Amino acid sequence: MIQLHWHTEPLLIISLLFSGWLYTVLTGPLRNNLFPDQSLPLAKKIVFLAGLVVIYITVGSPLDQVGEEYLFAAHMIQHTLLIYVAPLFFYFGTPGWLLDRLLKIKIANLLVGFFVKPLVSGVLFTLCFSIWHIPELYEAALHNKALHVLEHWTMFGCAILMWWSFVSPSKIIPASSYPIRMLFIFLLMVGQLPVFGYLTFSGNVLYETYEYAVRLNFFNVTPLEDQVIGGVIMKISNMILSLTIFGISFYLWQKKDNQ
Repeated sequence: MIQLHWHTEPLLIISLLFSGWLYTVLTGPLRNNLFPDQSLPLAKKIVFLAGLVVIYITVGSPLDQVGEEYLFAAHMIQHTLLIYVAPLFFYFGTPGWLLDRLLKIKIANLLVGFFVKPLVSGVLFTLCFSIWHIPELYEAALHNKALHVLEHWTMFGCAILMWWSFVSPSKIIPASSYPIRMLFIFLLMVGQLPVFGYLTFSGNVLYETYEYAVRLNFFNVTPLEDQVIGGVIMKISNMILSLTIFGISFYLWQKKDNQ
């Protein structure tokens, strides 16, 4: 019988708890000293802390074990949470004044300013996502814990850089203009097409782990069907978010021009 479990690795738990503690201290007890006259709605705090919960569900819940050992589709759900959901929670939960305090440090300003440029962040995000789905590298990550952690954190990190152009709350390095956002999200959709096509229409099972994995009773599909479902999950989640952002950007652009 398959035993699914929740992860309690010290590094994972300590990292999440420390991030929550640091955020709470900076926006709570130390806010009046470091950021006088700045306020933070309770809703933003809840959203940020919810982002930490999403991260734990992604890499600490049984979803991680299912995605690592049994189902490619489950792994794609993990990637969707890591690159589309968690980063947005963190952005919507982080006040602009906290980011701007960091960006007043010259080296931080230079590094962030370079890596969040649409061309740079878009290329990094697309390459990172694509390269990790190369069968040899993907399989290596499934069988090496350190490499698997690296896979997830590089995807998450590149997603953080990519999302800056759309939802940055910073006044020092703000989000891109609406036309740039629309062009950027369109190009990101196009950039994901090769990986989607490769996974969905190859006609062959690309990853040995899932080809020979035990079939789960609650999701009893063939390895090839599992791979196709994973590719569809990848593309549908991308399209829903992309089209939403495109539509909102177009609406706000027109609204701004009509004022």
